[in-house]
Order: sequence, then C-alpha cells, then structure tokens
Amino acid sequence: MVGLTRPRTFRDVALIFLGAAGMHFTTSFLGPFTEQTSSIVVQTQVDSDFPSNVNAVHGNPISPHDHDPFRRPVDNAPVQPDAAPVPAPHQRQEPPEEPIKPVVDVPAVADIAYKIPETTLLSHAPGWTVFRNLYMSNGTVYIVTSRPKSFPDILYMTSTGLKADSTPENIQARLPTSQDMSFLTPEEARDLWGGDLDKMEKNRIWSVSGNTAIINEPSQFLDHYYHFVAEWLFGAWAFWQGTFNAVVKPESAAVSDVPPLHRLIFANADANGWRDRPGFNSYVLRSAFPALDVEVEDDWDDRILATSNPDHPRRAWHFDTVLFTDRSAAFKGALCGSQNQRIASEATEHMRKAGNLTKLWWEPVRRGVLRFAGIDERTLDLGVKADAVVAGRNKLKPLAGIDRQQQQQQQQQQQGSSTKVASGLSDKDIVITYISRQSSRASRHLLEEDHAALVATLEEMVKKHGWELNVVEAEKLSKEQQLAIAARTTIMLGVHGNGLTHLLMMPVTPVSSVIEIFIPGGFAHDYHWTSQALGMRHFAIWNDTARTYPNEPPVDYPEGFQGTQIPVYPPAVVQVIEDRIAGLHPFDGPPDHYDH
Repeated sequence: MVGLTRPRTFRDVALIFLGAAGMHFTTSFLGPFTEQTSSIVVQTQVDSDFPSNVNAVHGNPISPHDHDPFRRPVDNAPVQPDAAPVPAPHQRQEPPEEPIKPVVDVPAVADIAYKIPETTLLSHAPGWTVFRNLYMSNGTVYIVTSRPKSFPDILYMTSTGLKADSTPENIQARLPTSQDMSFLTPEEARDLWGGDLDKMEKNRIWSVSGNTAIINEPSQFLDHYYHFVAEWLFGAWAFWQGTFNAVVKPESAAVSDVPPLHRLIFANADANGWRDRPGFNSYVLRSAFPALDVEVEDDWDDRILATSNPDHPRRAWHFDTVLFTDRSAAFKGALCGSQNQRIASEATEHMRKAGNLTKLWWEPVRRGVLRFAGIDERTLDLGVKADAVVAGRNKLKPLAGIDRQQQQQQQQQQQGSSTKVASGLSDKDIVITYISRQSSRASRHLLEEDHAALVATLEEMVKKHGWELNVVEAEKLSKEQQLAIAARTTIMLGVHGNGLTHLLMMPVTPVSSVIEIFIPGGFAHDYHWTSQALGMRHFAIWNDTARTYPNEPPVDYPEGFQGTQIPVYPPAVVQVIEDRIAGLHPFDGPPDHYDH
C-alpha cells in the first residue's frame, strides 16, 4: 500500500534544519583530529661569517620534542655544543617532498578559535622565509606541521640573534636550537594550546592578524643606513614582492599589487637599535610605508612574558602571514656566505631566478620616499622615460640601404648630440654627482690635491657637454636636499662610504652608473653589488685604473683602505664617465641581472 504524502509542517522543517546543523557541527570540530606525525623547532640571529662546512659546528640533531615550553628567557645565552654532528644535507635519508604550492586562494584570516591551522611555507631562501600561520610561545617560534621534512633546516631560517663575529665560538653560539624555533605536530599543538571541546572552550591562541615582518638580528648592522635600507629593506621588499609575484608597470611605477605589510618587529633591537645617526633609516621606512606599525625588542619581550607563566595553561601567539628574516641564516647561503656577503643577494637572486621580479620592482619604495621629499613627477619618471626612448630606438628597423651605424649617425645629427641616442636623456638631464668625504677628517677621503684636481676636471667636463655637476657634502644638506640630488643623478661617484647608499634613489637609465674610488688594491662588495642588483654599471677606480664587470678585483682591505691619503687620477674618472654616457659600457653584468 502506498502511503499518501502529507505536507511538511513548520515542526518538520525545524527538525531537518537542526539535524543538518548538528552534522555540520560534528564535522567541523572533530574533523581535524586525524592521525598525524612529526614536529620541529626554530631560533633567530644575525651572521657575518660563512664556515666552509656549517655542520662542522652545528652540534646534535634537534629533536622535535627537545624544548622546554616554560623556559625563562635568557638574554644572549650562548648555545652549548651537542655531542654528535648533524649529517650533511646530501647524506640525509629523507622521503621525496612535494614542491611548495603557489600562493593562491589563501584565506584572509585563519580560524584559530577551535582549529589550529598548520604552518605553510610560501617561499624560502637562506635568511628569508615567508610563512603562513606561524606561532610563538615563551620566546620559541613554532612551526605546526604534519610534514616537517618539507621545511628547510632551521639554521637556514633563524639563529640565536646574537651579535656576530667570525670566531668559532661565536659561530657556534649563533646556531639555532629548539628553544629558538621548533616543530610541533597538530596533535602536540592541540595538547599545548587547545581548548576543551567538551566544554566548548576556544583555543588558547591569540592571533596577530595581517602581514608581519620579523627581523631576528641585533642592532649591530641595523643602525647603519646601508645595512638597513640597502640590505634588509632592499632584500625584504624583493622577497615579499617575489613571493606574491607582484607586478610593477612602467605607466604606474609607484604602485605594486603586492599585499601590504602591516607591522615590523625588531625582535632583538630596541627603539634606537635600528635608527642610524643621520636619520635616514626611519625617514625611508616611514615615508615608503606610512601605515606600518613598528614594534621593538621590548614589545617582543612583552609577548614572550605574556606566554611564559608556568602556573597558567599554555598560550601562544598566532601570526597570520610572516616574512621572517635572519642575517646569520642568510650567511649560510652560497651567495651571501661565500661570494658577496650581502644578505639581500639571497632574497633578490632567488626571486629573480624564479622570474618573480619585474624590472621596476624597487620603484614603489623609491618613489614613495622621493614623493615624501617633494620630488616632482617629471624627475621621478626620468628612468622610465629614458628606457622607453632607447627601447623604441632599438626596435626601429634600419632603412633600406642604410646600416644601423649610418642610422645612428643620422639620429645623432638630427638630435645634435650622441647623448640621447645611448642614454635616452637630453644633455640637461645628465647629472654627475660627486659625494665628497673631504670634511671627514677621521677616515676615508682623497688626497687634498687630488680632490681639488678632480673637482676642477669634472667642472671642465660638464661645461663642455652641457651637463650638470653636484659636489655634495652630505652633512651640510638636509635629507630633502640630498634626496633631490640623488633623484636626478645619472652618474654617482665618491670614495667608498655610506653616502653612496643614495644610489638607491637614482633613476635607473640605460647609462646609470656608480663610480667608487678605493685605495689601490682595495675593494668591497657593498655598493658594487647593490648597483648591479638595480641594473646599473659599477666601476672601481684605483688611481688611474678602472675595473668593472667581468674584471672586478677581489675583496680586499689593504693598509690605507680607511685612510685619508687615497689617490685618484681625474682624467681616468672623466674618461669612464664620457665613455659610459656615450654608450661604450653597456650594462652586461652578471647573469640574471637586467640588460642595459
């Protein structure tokens, strides 16, 4: 007998709804508790050395469970060496790992009330790591994962954050332990911080929402204009943009589509520990990132102390998305550690080789600073427009019966100068800036007679060509005046020194260059590497000799490097400048750099 269908009452509908809601509730809260394994630990610090075998001073393997959740923070406590050496990476027997997934469909805010989201690795190079869902409790940074072997060794991500020197004891003391960074399985994390589901308790985890950069190094290098802006900020911006494959277009070079950074945490430097004496570090940071919140060591210690009470149920901070940086870890990389000693190189070259950096990736920071300093739009666009002029000329096909050289000669005759053909700039836009250190009586400047001769020779050169010359004593100018000059500079020259950091604010044109004067035999990578990373040519001057890629000299600091008797032969400098402006030294730097 077939029953008759009766109409559904309001009571029937309510019961169906309650049943469905109950199933959803059960699935949501019991679903995460599947069987998983493994766990890990990390620590943070700055480095200035590169041992040929980092494992020779590493100590024992770090156990996933070798940590004390309620340890008392100890300031700069040295790491004690363990008994057995860690096997070299090529000796480890690890299962095949899945490639890191691209950053897509990442939820805006993680749900941590009843779940503990696993940590994911968005990108990594030695010293530079972007995490999703990172945790910290009582000073230990925690990676919650069921796949710890998919993460790099922690010594490539963090350190103890101690001041760096090259002694074996200091190298050992800066190696991270499980008290610095550690791995937890999801089950272990729930045991530590999970609420009682039977009582509907939320997890004891407090989320720091948004995007955070954590700098795990002391003030040793941070309070220097070059090391903070040209190393840390330069590398951080490249790595952050590359992680999200951000695009910067010539027609809107002040804008990047990268997610914003919301806060910056100096975990081992106080409020003065990241500020340089001239004040450029804070000026650049605040003008380029006006909404950025800054926390310092005291604030980080507040978070540590708030989660360190052994008489209270364990608690943790959850960081939604984190750029975690460490100078010592960067020096474990092949580029920084053994080739150029620049921590930013690990970040920029990783992203450049991955194809994740557009040519104008630095422009949003540069333009943010210069706009704040009052620089006009025409000046800001000098590099982009010069590139467009030269690119357009190079795309022209030679006319029938006329070869390329004849066409260039005709263009030069029409323009009245060869300058624009090679540089994309008119003569009035060619600016030579000499950063003079002569008023610095204590260290690094030219012989007085050579300085006077250099200025006189440069004046004759610019008069002949219709160019502009600035002889700058930075300490006599305001920040805005210094930046206004740098924003228009085509060729910057000077004795090795902090003033050359302003090359970061130069427009990158097809002929932009940095000329660095050393005591003969001396050489350093600082401004050499940064120039090339931006796509500019670098020349090292030894009195009457110029050295440039691919014939750069080796790094050396001979007697007199820091002295006040550095010689220079002015005609050699003028020859380099004139040849460069004429296009005789196109930028053909190391592989993976931009071509000019």
